[in-house]
This record gives sequence, C-alpha cells and structure tokens, in this order.
Amino acid sequence: MIGIYAAHAQSFLLVLGIITTLAFALPLFFAPLKWARLMLFKVPEDIDLNVYFGRCLGAFILVVEMMIFRGAFDPAITRITFDILFAVFGIMLVVHLYGWLKEIQPVTENLENIMWAVLLVLAALFYPLT
Repeated sequence: MIGIYAAHAQSFLLVLGIITTLAFALPLFFAPLKWARLMLFKVPEDIDLNVYFGRCLGAFILVVEMMIFRGAFDPAITRITFDILFAVFGIMLVVHLYGWLKEIQPVTENLENIMWAVLLVLAALFYPLT
C-alpha cells in the first residue's frame, strides 16, 4: 500500500499545496478571526492574543506550503517533504482528537479528524519509494 502511487508524488504535492495554501495558510495568516468564525469558534472580546496565535499558525503553515511546493518541483527533496507531511498530519490528528475528546472545539474542528486521517493515508499512497 505504501507508495502505490509514488509515480504521482510530485503532482500530489502540487495539488495539496494549492488547496491548503488557499484554505488554511493564507486565511489564517491574513484574517485569523474571520477564519475562526467561519470554523464556528466563539471569538472573545479581547482578540489580540487570538490574532497573534492565528497569524503565527498561518506563518507556520506557509513554511510547510513552501516545502510542499519545492517538493512538487524538485525531486531531490520530494521524499523529505513527505516525511515532514507525515509528522504534520500525524500531530494535527492528535491535536484535533484531543480537542474532540475534551469537547473544547466546534464540530468543524471535529470533522477535521477525518481530513487529517485521509491526508495521512494519501501521503502513504503517494509516498515516493525511491
């Protein structure tokens, strides 16, 4: 199962990078509270810390996006890009499972558990073996 679609690893990275940049990285970096409201979070009155953490998360995601796009076009780093994605997807799955179990996040974040699990499976399917 691992690497069954390895021949398309770079195409997978390109599609993944476009989708996640537009859906997560840029919205979190530029408008974290609008994104939070869209995800059904309750936003408190004092928002400075929320904006700070949202923009920090957006910046982190933009770094991952840069790696995704480099891996999509540079075969020399495609495999390390997938290794990084396994770590990101796995840790994000744990974060979202924790929030679901503690009942401290909106349903939209609970549904993200499915997305992170699917991304882990897709990363395994497209993992470049060579």
